[in-house]
Amino acid sequence: MSAASSLLSAVDPALNAPARQREAGAQRFRIAMVAACPMPARRGTPLRVERLAEALSARGHHVELITYHVADDAQVLDFPVHRIFNRRLYWRMPAGPNLRKLFLYDPALAVKLWQVLAAGRFDVIHAHHLEGLLVALPARLRHQIPIVYDAHTMLSSELPSYGPSFTRRAVGAVGTWLDGVLPRGADHVAAVTNDIRDRLIGHHGMNPDCISVVTNGVEMANFRIGTPAHADGITRLIYTGTLAAYQDVDLLLEAFAKARRVRPDLRLSMAVSNPFDPYEAQAARLGIRDAIDLLPDSFDELPRQLAASTVAVLPRRHCPGIPQKLLNYMAAGKAIVCSAGSAKLLENERTGLVVPNGDVEAFSQALLRLVGNPALAHELGNRAREQVEHSYSWDHAAERLERIYEQLVPAAAVAR
Repeated sequence: MSAASSLLSAVDPALNAPARQREAGAQRFRIAMVAACPMPARRGTPLRVERLAEALSARGHHVELITYHVADDAQVLDFPVHRIFNRRLYWRMPAGPNLRKLFLYDPALAVKLWQVLAAGRFDVIHAHHLEGLLVALPARLRHQIPIVYDAHTMLSSELPSYGPSFTRRAVGAVGTWLDGVLPRGADHVAAVTNDIRDRLIGHHGMNPDCISVVTNGVEMANFRIGTPAHADGITRLIYTGTLAAYQDVDLLLEAFAKARRVRPDLRLSMAVSNPFDPYEAQAARLGIRDAIDLLPDSFDELPRQLAASTVAVLPRRHCPGIPQKLLNYMAAGKAIVCSAGSAKLLENERTGLVVPNGDVEAFSQALLRLVGNPALAHELGNRAREQVEHSYSWDHAAERLERIYEQLVPAAAVAR
């Protein structure tokens, strides 16, 4: 078991309680989990894959992961892993589509899944993201195994951010078509948010009975509430995650520059997994490059980094799913400034400050309001932590998945 999982189990006995409380006759599923991404990796999709696999295993199910040969580090996962190539490659693979994935990694992943299914008995294929679903669908040619599609996002929102601006309309149209066609190939959809579920039903006419919402969880025990020290006269803001274009980091830099003109003591900490190169020119033009600290994107360091900061920020305007960074911010008890498009769990003025999408001035004013009012920042952070503590755990997500599997797999058909 990983250090994070061990810590969570030790601190929160309720994590293992559902596994102990399951009836002796309850179904135990053999799950082939497909992830067309690096594993492990400290960002949204790979983290959801890893945590769901761990939580399902803790509840007594057998999970085998079929994934790329790419990983962020040498961490050993707590369940069997089948990789597409024999040589493990340590590489911070950028988010989004690329030719290497589409024409080499994904076809190899489809072959690997075929081999794994041929070598053992499985009750269900759990395919993450549309690439995972594409990889899983050919298995239907030979194996009559139900497929659960884990919908992390909508391609109509995400794909346009990866290309030049003049292609966005056309790419968005392709993404919309894929969003409407491919999920129908699955037997059931596990949507990360109500937004995704509503769009699949309302915009694409899918059967509501075939879509369930399975939200993300967060490792509460890993995060502590810390009151940032200001003995050095610095007030720190923090952003974590990737620097992909869809994260709207350019908006954050503009808002930070405005706020810093009023509060020169502000610094922006960025715990990121990508080089800052695409934003160097903008930061220099705004005169804020010397006020930006680039930190290692390390899950082990994240609690300390958050504890040392006064306000956590999330500028992303369009996000059908739940940003994992938002759950982490809330678990750490941070005051949060968030664009409306990513504020899936936030209630404005109660658990954070939510600003209109793309409104640089409003984002800047929200930052100034929180750093100028420590009592408000503390109150919002405490309420945010209470919300995720009561409602969002990976074990709850695994329990919801069990209900889906039980609908799809008759008890008599479960592989033993």
